[in-house]
Amino acid sequence: MLGVHKSTYYYHQQEKKTKNRAKKSDTELVKKIKQIKLDHPFWGYRRVWAWLVYQEKIVINHKKVYRLMKENNLLVEQKRYKAKRKSTHPKPSPTRPNQWWGTDMTKFFVNQVGWVYVIFVLDWFTRKIVGYKLSLRCRSQEWIEALEMAVQTQCPQGAREYYLNLMSDNGSQPTSQAYMNVCNTLEINHITTSYSNPKGNAETERLIRTFKEEVVWPNEFDQYSETIDAVENFIEFYNHQYPHSSLGYLSPVEFEKNYVEKLAA
Repeated sequence: MLGVHKSTYYYHQQEKKTKNRAKKSDTELVKKIKQIKLDHPFWGYRRVWAWLVYQEKIVINHKKVYRLMKENNLLVEQKRYKAKRKSTHPKPSPTRPNQWWGTDMTKFFVNQVGWVYVIFVLDWFTRKIVGYKLSLRCRSQEWIEALEMAVQTQCPQGAREYYLNLMSDNGSQPTSQAYMNVCNTLEINHITTSYSNPKGNAETERLIRTFKEEVVWPNEFDQYSETIDAVENFIEFYNHQYPHSSLGYLSPVEFEKNYVEKLAA
C-alpha cells in the first residue's frame, strides 16, 4: 500500500538494532575509560587505548577511543613547548639491558613530616626501575643505597661484567667524592650530563614526571607510612603493567622478558 518493499523495512529495523547495540557498547566503553581516567588522570587517548587492548583484551581502534574521549571531555590538554636550544651532544642509545642506567631524585611534601625524597635508578633500554631509595634525607648515602640496590638486583655477576654506564645530573650528591668512589669500586662508568644537553638524562626525568602524575599530584599525604606504600605500589605497577609508548606499549618487565626470549631462541 505504501509502495515500500518489505526487505527495505526489515533492513531499517536491523540497522536500528545495530545502532542500539553500538550505542550500548559505547556506553560500556565510556564507563571503562572513565574508570581508567579516574585512576590515571594524566593519561592521553593513546595510553588509554593501549590499556584497553593489552590489559583489558578489548579489540578497539585508537580512533574510536579518541572520539569517545573527546565527546566526553576526557582528553588531556596538550601544551606545546618550543625548544630554546638544540643539543650538540648525541645522547647514548642502549642496545641491551644493563648497558646504560640513569639516576635522578625528586621530592614531595608530606604534611606531618615535611619534605620526602625519592631517588630512582632506571634502565634506559627496558625502562625498568631497577633501584630506588625513599628517605627523609637526600644525602649522598641515599643515592648510593639506590645504586647498590640496582646492582644487587640486576647484576648478579657484578657491575663490571656488564660494562655498565650511569648517567646523572651535576647535583651535589652524584658528584660527591663518596658517590664517585662507589662507582669506581663497582667499576661503573659514571657520566654527568653536560650543561648544553637538556636531553642528556631525558628518560629518567620522564620517569620522574610519570611518578608525579601517578602518585604525587593526585594525592595528598599525611604520614610517611603512606608514602612508603604509594612508592612501592607505583614501582610494582610501573614495572609490570605500565604501557610504555617507547616499548610498543609493553610494560618494562614484558619488554625485558621478550628480549631474553629472543636471545635464547
